[in-house]
Amino acid sequence: MVVTAEVLRDKLLKELEAVHVEIEDTSPNRCAASFKALIVSCQFEGKPLLQRHRLVNGCLAAELKEIHAFEQKTLTPEQWEKQKSQ
Repeated sequence: MVVTAEVLRDKLLKELEAVHVEIEDTSPNRCAASFKALIVSCQFEGKPLLQRHRLVNGCLAAELKEIHAFEQKTLTPEQWEKQKSQ
């Protein structure tokens, strides 16, 4: 399986009904070994950080087996709007 930023983004948008997803390939030479993600979803409402990360990790279980590192930031739409206005 070839894991790309686009594959990760599309899957998160679909399965977590995310309203915003940013994926950055942070590996040297952009070789798809590590990624940084910002995910904004209503499914994170009322959930602590660990539960949010488990949702993301569950969604990307197959892809995470293929990459070296995955850093994620999970926000609700309200948190995202607040962060953008700062």
